[in-house]
Amino acid sequence: MMAAMQTTELRGELKLNESMQRYNSWRVGGHAERLYIPADLADLQQFLAGLPAHEPRYVLGLGSNLLVPDEGIKGTVVVMHNALNQMHLEHGSVYVEAGVTTAKVARFCIKSGLRGAEFLAGIPGTMGGALAMNAGCHGGETWNLVSKVMTLDHHGELHQRHRDEFVASYRHVQMPRANEWFVAAWLTLPEGDSAQAEAEMKQLLAKRLATQPLNMPNAGSTFRNPPGDHAARLIEACGLKGKVIGGAQISEKHANFIVNLGNASAMDIQQLIDLMRESVQEKFGVQLQQEVKVLGQA
Repeated sequence: MMAAMQTTELRGELKLNESMQRYNSWRVGGHAERLYIPADLADLQQFLAGLPAHEPRYVLGLGSNLLVPDEGIKGTVVVMHNALNQMHLEHGSVYVEAGVTTAKVARFCIKSGLRGAEFLAGIPGTMGGALAMNAGCHGGETWNLVSKVMTLDHHGELHQRHRDEFVASYRHVQMPRANEWFVAAWLTLPEGDSAQAEAEMKQLLAKRLATQPLNMPNAGSTFRNPPGDHAARLIEACGLKGKVIGGAQISEKHANFIVNLGNASAMDIQQLIDLMRESVQEKFGVQLQQEVKVLGQA
């Protein structure tokens, strides 16, 4: 791995041939040709504006629902986490940038006397990722809180867009334009009892700890729940709970989770994903929809 480089014009950190294993929650994958950690939003704008038009570019937060291929990534990966980290109250809304973790957003809202964002504490990721996939749990969904967003295009230009310009559905968001990434959002929530919200958040986190393999590297739910059913139930009914390929395992605690036992490759994980999908299709005739994204794939 080459040492980190610092450009004279930019304030962020540019790394060449950087291992992606520390930038995704499965801790797998090859190297990024280039990886950039911006200093802030203005720095990110400047960086993107300077990239060649044909340059492949990928934006990620914590990489908590991401599979990075073993062969690595051509082009540039931009890491938002710990960079776009501003959050404050603004004219009755919560302004939050894409690099802020969802858990911090939940706690900030509770501290500010606002209700409805407690479920965000149970989502392992950043606000940018939550916006991109309409992340949710326990009956809550990200886009139910959104009034407007700010996006950044591949030229480095900012755009403010209202909620009604997007089509948000279960774990999916249809963008009005391609080649734009979420960099901030304004959340609108009602006022409420902070103590009650705190208690509900703690209850949610306790349930998550009891039912999910949080002590091992994982990427959250592998598949979306099909209508009227649960992916974990279908996978477990196929007898796959605990199945191991290489260094990866279908969790013995939650069948819709794949964990890294310590030496997993991205290929090990991909083979388990394929096995889960094919087994459920064969046994139940249900086509599971993958929730985990593969970096570099459309």
